[in-house]
Amino acid sequence: MRTVTVVGASLAGLYAARALRAQGYDGRLVIVGGEPHRPYDRPPLSKGFLTGETTEPELALADAEEEDELAVEWLLGVRARGLDARGRTLLLADGRTVATDGLVVATGARARPLPGADGLGGVHTLRTLDDARALRDALAGTPRRVVVIGGGFIGAETASSCAALGHDVTVVEAARLPLLPQLGPEMAGFCAGLHRRGGVRLLTGVGVLALHGRASVTAVELADGRVLPADVVIVGIGAVPETGWLAGSALAVADGVLCDGGGVTALPQVVAAGDVARVGGVRSEHWTSATQQPAVAVRNLLAGRTVEHVRPAPYFWSDQYGVRIQFAGRREDGDTPVLVEGSPEEASFLCRYERAGATTAVLAVDRPRAFVHARRALARTGESPVPAG
Repeated sequence: MRTVTVVGASLAGLYAARALRAQGYDGRLVIVGGEPHRPYDRPPLSKGFLTGETTEPELALADAEEEDELAVEWLLGVRARGLDARGRTLLLADGRTVATDGLVVATGARARPLPGADGLGGVHTLRTLDDARALRDALAGTPRRVVVIGGGFIGAETASSCAALGHDVTVVEAARLPLLPQLGPEMAGFCAGLHRRGGVRLLTGVGVLALHGRASVTAVELADGRVLPADVVIVGIGAVPETGWLAGSALAVADGVLCDGGGVTALPQVVAAGDVARVGGVRSEHWTSATQQPAVAVRNLLAGRTVEHVRPAPYFWSDQYGVRIQFAGRREDGDTPVLVEGSPEEASFLCRYERAGATTAVLAVDRPRAFVHARRALARTGESPVPAG
């Protein structure tokens, strides 16, 4: 291959570039990014960046020395708008084209918008650096009435940061408990308690009917008729994979780019990785997926066929209200959480999820060393449950 193009100046995109060079590719390497920024770390955006503990330069994922070694041609601030049927020509929004022999799709995902919020001031999503800048500016100065819509990881982390800044915060979650699908009812109940312990009001089992305000938001109306005064609204209701630019191409798209277990698409010269990729039927919006998938996808790209599959050990973490939550494995409905050490009352514990006498997942709250050992034990079994005990 003489030219390989990575679409997405993202975490997955940078890791793909690193993997290409590490695996011996020495041809032309192009990275196209819709944002004007070089790859940056997104997890701090909802945490340290909002509170001022993390500076913008600290978000950079690569320094100047590494960028020189990668020898990348950067095309930033321009979005991809199309891919020809053979996957050999990338069309850019500014009218330019990039001829390429191989393509890595790493366009990630965008924040899911709240219907009816278009054009209303004071309403924010948090996905990009520019989003975080705008929200940080909105939170500067006097205390504000903040309503966070969505109690998932982004919503919870942002609510925690807003509370730390001294704002009056309410979280609205449509499910009966936050993080219920990920953690199950018992442990989701613990996370609900974190909000209350942090001085944040948590309203569950209710949706949002409408936002009120003319130029800027003034209130959030709930489906049960309650109205919450609001100066700032933060929408954290999930993300949508960035696949619109692939319409009309030969790639199959269904809640992400469809790939085999090695990240290879219907075109062998096109692979995908990160939040945008549905690898082996699973799309995972986690930091570890964005860092682990690219090396396998790139190896298959250079081989021209699938020679390796991704063997993920699902893992995520979240920092909320002064505690770190870590989770690994695949919990299913009906799995039973078993406390191994510590206790929820002291907000420091390790538990495992059991199914038919085997461990399917592990959860830790402020137990990093114990979690490392438990996660390694889980990973050693691959996709099989770990025998309990």
